Parts: sequence; C-alpha cells; structure tokens
Amino acid sequence: MRDHLQFYIDGKWVDPVEPRSAEVINPATEAVAGHISLGSVADVDRAVAAARRAFPAWSETTRDQRLDLLRAIQAEYQRRLPDLGAAIREEMGAPSGLANGFHVGLGAGHLQTAIEVLEHFAFEELRGVTMIRREPIGVCALITPWNWPMNQTCVKVFPALATGCTMILKPPQLAPFSAQILAEILDAAGVPPGVFNMVQGQGSVIGTALSTHEDVDMVSFTGSEPVGVQIQKDAATTVKRVGLELGGKSAFIVLDDAALVENVTGATAGMMGNSGQTCSAGSRLLVPAARLDEALAAAKAAADGVTVGDPAGDVAMGPVVSKAQYNIIQDYIARGVAEGATLIAGGPGRPDGIDKGWFVRPTVFLGDNDMDIAREEIFGPVLVIIPYVHVDDAVAIANDSPFGLAGYVNGLDTAQVHAVARRLRTGWVSMNGGFDFHAPFGGYKRSGNGREWGEFGFHEYLEVKSMLGYA
Repeated sequence: MRDHLQFYIDGKWVDPVEPRSAEVINPATEAVAGHISLGSVADVDRAVAAARRAFPAWSETTRDQRLDLLRAIQAEYQRRLPDLGAAIREEMGAPSGLANGFHVGLGAGHLQTAIEVLEHFAFEELRGVTMIRREPIGVCALITPWNWPMNQTCVKVFPALATGCTMILKPPQLAPFSAQILAEILDAAGVPPGVFNMVQGQGSVIGTALSTHEDVDMVSFTGSEPVGVQIQKDAATTVKRVGLELGGKSAFIVLDDAALVENVTGATAGMMGNSGQTCSAGSRLLVPAARLDEALAAAKAAADGVTVGDPAGDVAMGPVVSKAQYNIIQDYIARGVAEGATLIAGGPGRPDGIDKGWFVRPTVFLGDNDMDIAREEIFGPVLVIIPYVHVDDAVAIANDSPFGLAGYVNGLDTAQVHAVARRLRTGWVSMNGGFDFHAPFGGYKRSGNGREWGEFGFHEYLEVKSMLGYA
C-alpha cells in the first residue's frame, strides 16, 4: 500500500492545509493501491509563494551550476529506475517490460537531452548593436497527464530547471506514484528549496488555482482538449503564457510497396502499445485500397497476437487506466459497430479469460474518415483502417482532422516518404520509425500550441529581452 499524504513545498515534505485524501486504484486488480492527499487553493498558494521566493536566486545561477544539479539528478534517477518502473506498473497498469523500459527510459532520455542542450544553449546573442538575451520566464505551473507519467513530467521539469525557472508540479490524480518518487529524486539530488514544488490533487481545483494565480508566469499543460481550452481561458485573466500539448487522431500512412504487410503489422502492434493510451498514436491506419485484403489480414493477425493480461507478467498490453476510461472505450467500440464499421479484430468487453481489471480487447475496424471512431480521440487500443486510392487521397484523408499532433509515413521509396511527410499538417512526423529526443514535439490545430523536447522545449520557459545599443 502506497500512502503519500504530504506535498513537497519549499524543500520539505509538508502536510496539506486541509486534510483530505483519495484512493488510488490499481487498474489491473481494481484494488486500492494507495492514497494521496487532495490539495486545496491554500496549498497552491504556499507552493507558489515558495517558488516565487526561490526564483531570484535560481534564475541567476550559472550554466555550470545548473549542469551540476542536472547530473546529480541523473545519478539519482538511475538509482531509482526499479522504483519508478514498479510505480508506473501499479498506478496505470503498464506491463513490466514497458514500465521498466520505454516509460522510465523516456524520462531518462529527456534528462540527458536537457543536459546536452544546456551545455551549448545560447542564452545571449549579439545581433548588430543589440544583445538578444533569453531569460527564465519565472514561476511555472506544470500540469501533467497519467498516460506517460515520466515522459510528460520530465519533458517539463528538466527544461524548466535548465533555463532557471522555478515550478509547481501538479501530477495526475490517477497515476501519482511515479511523481512522488521523482520528487524524492530531486530532493535527494539537492534541488534548492522552492525551486521545485509538488502539490497533488484534483485538476479542477489545483489546475484552476495555478492557471488563475497572479504569481504564476507560465502554465504548461498536457492533456485533453477541453481542459486545455479551459486553462487558456483561466490564464487569460493574468495574461500568462500557456503551452498546450493536447489530443490527436494521427494518421499512419502505409505506402504501396513490398513492405506493406510488415508495415501494417508494425503499425497495428504499435497502436496497441500502452493500451492505446498515447496522444500521438497512429489510430487511423491508411492503406492502399488495391491491397486492402492483405492489409486487413495483417492487421487482424497483429491484433490477435497481442498478449493481454497481468502487467506483472510477460504481456504486451495491460489494462487501461480506470473504469471511466474503460467505459469510454467500450462506448466507442459500440458506436463503431452502430456506424457501420466492419469489425476486423477484438470488439466489446474484456479479453477471453479475464474477468477483473480494466482490460480492453485489441480492436481493429475497417471504416471511413467520417465516422466518429475516425474523428474523435478514443485513447484506447482501437485502430481504424481507412483505404485510400492514391497518395494524394491519403494525404487529404490524413489532413482531414481537427487534430494535427503527429503523423506516420512508412515506405521503401525514401523520396516519396519525404514528399508525403512534408504535406502532412502535423507538428511531428515519424518516417519509417524515426525517433529523436532533440526533435520538437507539439501539434497543429486543436492539438495545441508551443513545442516540447530538445532545444525547442527550452524556449517555452524563456522570455526574450532586447538590449539596444549594447555594442
């Protein structure tokens, strides 16, 4: 049982102002895994005041001082890898291999990337007679989701630290355990009091208090589009900067060549990873109509081959995060059938042999781009295959979406892959499995604004000052 009933404020573990706790449920067992305290506006005020006090000194630290701290954090992070993996498995049901692998590895990757960027980042640049200076924006509110808890937290915390900002982290209520360990890591590494603060609780309370707070200079939020819209509205009253990484309905275009079956297989299996709970997931699989039968057979075989079960075992897919999420996904599967989509694999209910936990069957539909299941973010292991006639058709289908977070293009003709990728109206395109921690990540349209990852992530936390007549 994990009971984390204190917040991390001003370098100390402190009791909440108003004692109130909530259960954290293990989605694989439906049993109580622990408890957290639910913070209040008074807790936010304490954390913001601590961050405000710490900002003048931390913002004036040198590059070397910040690098030393990040390297100390890196050593402590490595020491706590098993603890982080176990927490992620328990809080959100990620299989052990995924939790101890990509989940914790993404956090480590963002930390290493922050170190690499900070080593050479140009905080000052002379242009003619003017010095362009990039200065930390101030006190930052970091509001993170449950689906990739270390990725989404580390991609905010470490660039904020590296650029000289102070911060208040609001972790996800559904998956709070790994953030607790991260706070312990930062404390053990020697982060100065007030530079990093953490308050657990409900988004409607903590998120709103942070977004409207006079002494918060910037809000970075990853999560759903409706919440992101509300944060923008709340933050507008104090004209603070808002960075948003929101939803997606990303297209995965498989080109017509000899690798089609291999690419459809990989795209289908990839969609089921993390139980489909990935904002950038390739949830619309676009395949050439002339080879639809091959594509459907490959997708069905891949989906049927996904092992689902106890995340402590050797499985590819665990449960989704909660009963509420399970019900949403089941509703979308039912809507897909009602809309006339053809069920290729999976379907409603739990997988055979599982009667407890929020497990969903890896599901594949054949549909069209006008269906709800192809236009709305399901956030579960549900893939929609959409045939296209020619490449121009594929691009048009891919871009016909209110979202624009990610895209995927796989094919043997590199020039054609590049050409298609250039035409996609998304902020991030992976070609033939490409991945890079230094590549900026963020979306067009309703998928948000701003960019995270690498050098571009640093700019989110910096103001630009012009010093005229410097030379």
